[in-house]
Amino acid sequence: MALIKEIYKPMSNVGQVYAGVYGAAGPLAPIGNVLELIVTNDEEVRKQQDFTRLGGGTHAQVRRVNSANVAITMADLNLVNFARSVLGTASEVEGGSVVDEPRKAYKGGLIRLNHLDPSAVVVKKAADTIPAATNYEVRKEGIYILPGTTLTDGDDVLISYTHGATATIEALTAANPELVITFGGLNEADSGKPVVVDLYRVGQGVAQTLALMNGNFMGLAVEGELLMDPTKSGTGISRYYRVQFT
Repeated sequence: MALIKEIYKPMSNVGQVYAGVYGAAGPLAPIGNVLELIVTNDEEVRKQQDFTRLGGGTHAQVRRVNSANVAITMADLNLVNFARSVLGTASEVEGGSVVDEPRKAYKGGLIRLNHLDPSAVVVKKAADTIPAATNYEVRKEGIYILPGTTLTDGDDVLISYTHGATATIEALTAANPELVITFGGLNEADSGKPVVVDLYRVGQGVAQTLALMNGNFMGLAVEGELLMDPTKSGTGISRYYRVQFT
């Protein structure tokens, strides 16, 4: 019982965070670099005042936890993390070629294509091929029609191009995910000893902000609530989370 008697135990953790879908078959997969993982407990305190003497005080109290909450800030905006954080539906299309994607052209305007980073671009108006010089620029996000183009506003054009793999997330199209989260921590203040925390059932909320451009690294900050896991039972067994360390 040496660990129970141990007094000196500073803690400063780093480590991997793993997540999987609660109640579904599948792996607990690493989610990448996590800048913050914080568990907070919201407590309600009910007090009964002491009226037996002057001066007051507390005669009795009841403390109950209203909720246990989780806050995560993720540095890796991979497809899974991003989709979960914006309640999105994710899909991926392999690289390939597109022939005669129909669009309308406007001077000084961007034509958004179905895929990103087009190359080998051919723009046609009816059967005529439109030369790139003085007419358009190929950009990562699509085709920019130059103000001095010979095209007329509203012209129908057909665009053929090749593209690499493209990931798409349709935001706010899915329900809030329920996740199993495990923190595989290493205590830097205690010789790298393991600190492992299992969060059994986390109802993750949507990201409150998406800092798409702010002069710094973009991160995903999400919050969630620890929900009761009915699969956990027994005397002294938590239905919410557990902490283990050596």
